[in-house]
Amino acid sequence: MTKNKISLALLALGFSSSIAAQQSMNNVIEVVSEAGEETKPIEVIEVKGRATQFYFFQESVMATKTLTDYMDLPQSLQVLSQELLEDQAARQTSDVYRSISGMTQFSYSGVNARGFRQDQVRYDGVQGDPYGGFSIPQLFNIERIEVLKGPSGMLYGGGQPGGLLNYVTKKPKFETQREVALFAGNYNLKGVFADFTGSVNGSDTLAYRIGGFHQNVKPFRNNTDETNSLLSLGMTWLPSEHSEIIFQYDFIDQDLGGHRLRGVPVDDNGNFLADISYSPNEKTDFQRVRADVLQTIINTDISENLSNTTVLRYLTNERTQNYHENRGLLEDGRTMVREFRNQYRANDEYSVTTDFVYTTSMADMQHTLLVGGDYFVNDMEFLSIAGRGAPSLIPNIDIINPVYGADPSTYLVREFPLSESGNKRAGLYIQDQIALSEQWQAIVGMRYDRFEEEDNTNNLSYSDSDISPRFGVVYKPNADMSVFASKSSGFNPQSLSSILDGDFDDDTTGRLKPEESEQWELGVKNKWFDDAILTTLTFYDIVKDNVTVGNPDDTGINDGQPSVLQIGEVTSKGIEFDAVGDISENWTGTFNYAYNDAKITGGLPNSIRNSVGDEFVNAPDHTLGLWTRYDMPSIDSAFAMGMDYVSERISFSGQTVKAYVVWDASWRTSYKTFDVQLNIRNLFDKEYASSGFNQRNGHFPGEPRTVLLQVSHNF
Repeated sequence: MTKNKISLALLALGFSSSIAAQQSMNNVIEVVSEAGEETKPIEVIEVKGRATQFYFFQESVMATKTLTDYMDLPQSLQVLSQELLEDQAARQTSDVYRSISGMTQFSYSGVNARGFRQDQVRYDGVQGDPYGGFSIPQLFNIERIEVLKGPSGMLYGGGQPGGLLNYVTKKPKFETQREVALFAGNYNLKGVFADFTGSVNGSDTLAYRIGGFHQNVKPFRNNTDETNSLLSLGMTWLPSEHSEIIFQYDFIDQDLGGHRLRGVPVDDNGNFLADISYSPNEKTDFQRVRADVLQTIINTDISENLSNTTVLRYLTNERTQNYHENRGLLEDGRTMVREFRNQYRANDEYSVTTDFVYTTSMADMQHTLLVGGDYFVNDMEFLSIAGRGAPSLIPNIDIINPVYGADPSTYLVREFPLSESGNKRAGLYIQDQIALSEQWQAIVGMRYDRFEEEDNTNNLSYSDSDISPRFGVVYKPNADMSVFASKSSGFNPQSLSSILDGDFDDDTTGRLKPEESEQWELGVKNKWFDDAILTTLTFYDIVKDNVTVGNPDDTGINDGQPSVLQIGEVTSKGIEFDAVGDISENWTGTFNYAYNDAKITGGLPNSIRNSVGDEFVNAPDHTLGLWTRYDMPSIDSAFAMGMDYVSERISFSGQTVKAYVVWDASWRTSYKTFDVQLNIRNLFDKEYASSGFNQRNGHFPGEPRTVLLQVSHNF
């Protein structure tokens, strides 16, 4: 590790400053400004553990939208630092799930968190995902990843109750940093990236950042290739000692040949029926994502005790796809019927988020009051062309010995009408963090949401609202221990398609309510051995209600039975344990374990989405992740190993998804201004399924052994 990187890690953890602080500390402004924290004098804190420098953030804004010490949070939160991402050579989000307790891959960019399927994310705390649902986000422009466990409705509005991922983007810094890197690996991997940042003028009121990333690789699946190109531009302007404005622009171009990828067929015991390289896609198939993202962050110290953070975000993206999909095996067990789809999606998304933070003392208690709101608009277009099997002249394929070369221009396909739709989200929230005494703290908050969805093609619409409260308490018997309990709520709006299903049936009366979730969480955090190791033990109980299910007694319109019922209930209970720390002077590690039990406690068997009977799809009972690093200062090198264990699960068709253990390793060394890094993923070349899908498409195969060698120059 270079001296510059060590200095940055120490600054990010050891100091707290305002926008008006010394410009030599401007790399810390990014962390402070996100919370809208009021001006404070610089405080130097002794950092005793290297793990704290490398893998752990002492403070975060995601769980409260104010800069809050980890020991003072009454809800589970994990932060994956840039150093951890670099050590693991994480290039995309699916590379980091092993480091998050209770989180595993579901499909594409979707995850399973605390038993629930979750595909919503935030960037810098606001909505606006440039990749969409079928592409995996890249991490080149990401400084760190924050994971808020459980329902997050009080701060972030609608979503699933398992957890929420937030990607904190890299910002311009006033301290000069320049890095250029080349990397290569097996599967024809080759790429380059550059990242420059620093002050523009002598007065240090203007800073810039220019970053670029390009990568080519031909993965192990037939006919696939990947090209990722990203360009990131940023400017930080300090118009006064009490204000900061950050301008950012990102261009994303992701070209995935032979996609959209589905799985490989398996038997009921989870054994692959074909080589994991099998894909039904032709060489002419592709998935292309192009996106432009504009973001402005304005941080202002209005007075000594009042600050504001406002984020404006706009993105536009286009996603085009040509792909073949498995439709089912014939009786011989190897001939696969295929479907062809040509799809176009376009999104225009706008959002504005503003947060006011006011600190005051009343009745000998310190209050940190948050008042904020957000507004989000998404306009969408969707066009689809599809055909299936012999009637559409689409040839079958042998999954054991696939022969490609079909010509989609000869297919007889159906073109569906252009669909135009949109949705709007508006929320207002208030929260108070109260320091009751030196040992006791409390948090209470509430959010009101209004959501609307429109089908412009058919001139249909739906709207509703909901309220999401949260409260928590923290007790600190001593400086090294924190016990917390909290209750948090969330909701997920009903889709317009569910509402219409009821509206078209005259027997359905009343309005379908949003799905609602409620979590009770109890945990204890400890610092051990003079802050060398930090542990977190959490127990949680989540109940998700108002789940819409189909009515098995419905036979049609005017039969006296509604087509849908809102009697679904799901209960998820679990335990999570996380540890990060220094085992010895040069030995650092992170460890996480999670047990989860998600069951249907109300409703009808096989009727709740993402479940089969009373089991949930891709929801393992046990997960375990480990990453350990040993530094050898005498040769300026570090060696690391990690493992990822996921227990048995089921797919949408009830087929077994086998348990697996995968090991990784890395080596890093430095010489003057050069860094060399070697990473090996799936060290023992384990064949496994990263998640399950359905019977006709099988399981998503995990990546075989991959090797990456990177050489970077810092100057």
